[in-house]
Order: sequence, then structure tokens, then C-alpha cells
Amino acid sequence: MDKGLFLRNIEISSQKGRLLTVSHDIAPGAVLSVMGPSGVGKSTLLAFITGTLPADFSAQGSVMLDGQDITGLPAHKRRVGILFQDDLLFPHLSVGANLAFGLAPGGTKTERRDKIAQALIEVDLAGFEDRDPATLSGGQKARVALMRMLLSEPCALLLDEPFSRLDAALRAQVRDLVFARAKARSLPVLMVTHDADDAQAAGGPIITLQAQS
Repeated sequence: MDKGLFLRNIEISSQKGRLLTVSHDIAPGAVLSVMGPSGVGKSTLLAFITGTLPADFSAQGSVMLDGQDITGLPAHKRRVGILFQDDLLFPHLSVGANLAFGLAPGGTKTERRDKIAQALIEVDLAGFEDRDPATLSGGQKARVALMRMLLSEPCALLLDEPFSRLDAALRAQVRDLVFARAKARSLPVLMVTHDADDAQAAGGPIITLQAQS
């Protein structure tokens, strides 16, 4: 099977020694949850996959995405989307302008405007194009951040505890939305989380990283 995200014999080390080892296949639409205590390298693994691993780490292994080895590609060519704990919306831009930032270059103004409008409809925020991000609730900001990332048309999705700042009820709502949108687009998902409820809701395999001796 070529489609999906494949982590092949990944080993990451720091100056203190080996940090983690991972091998796993993630099928389109499936979610792999990665758990473990702070400091075991969960976010470091995401950095390796996205091509942003700091220079003080060394790594072996490869990342295959839809049949292509992306390990040596620069970050902007990997087509891997990521959502963080913070929504990271640009405060000086409107909601619509934030979404436009995720769009690939090209297309007419009308086509780009229509894509933004449709994205907002998809997450129940129709008509929010001119809103200031500062006026949005936490859940609304999370939905805008999700659609901005999806508008970039990634081939895989990484989640770095993006639900951790939301209250319990809103957390479940946004979590379900993210998983549903990823499944609808057949995106393989790797989620880093400390929360067992998140991992359980993902419905996929769970791996737990252990501190290396």
C-alpha cells in the first residue's frame, strides 16, 4: 500500500543519548496516537517528520508519504500539516485573510474567495471573513486554524496536543471535528497527546514512548 504515512526505523538521539525509536504505518483516514511522559521526544518526533528537527538532535530512518520518501525534502515541500496547542492565528489579519494565507498561490480572486467562504461554511462559521480573530472564542479560533491548515491541501496531518487548552465539552467537539475532516480527506493522522480520552476517541492504535535509559 503506497497511500499513507510510513515511519521507517526512526531513531532520534540527543547529546545525552538515544531519545526514541519508532516504526509504524498510518493508513489514510486513520489516527495513530503517541503518548508518553514529558521529555520522551513526542514533539521531537513531529519535528523530524516535518523537517524542522533542531540541529542538536541526530536522526536515522525515513518518512514515506504516499509512496514518496520525504525525509530529505525541505519542510515547505513535505505537504505535512500540523496543528499545535496554540491556534497561531495572525492577530493583525482578519479571519478571511488568515485562511487565505493557507491557500496555494494561483486562482482568481473570486475562486480564492469562494474557497474561503466554503471553508467557513464547513465549520459553521459562515460570514466570518471580516471578523477580527481577537473576537473569536477558543473553539472558533481552533476551527479557523484547522481550516487554514486544510486549505494548504496537506497529504498528512500531525496534531501536537491541539485540544489541551479547551474545556472538556469544547475539547470533544473540536476533536471530533478534526478527526471527521481528516477522515473525509483520507489524511493519515499522527496525534501526540497526554490525554487518554483523546487517544481513545481517535479509535486507532496507541503507542507509548518510554524514557530511554
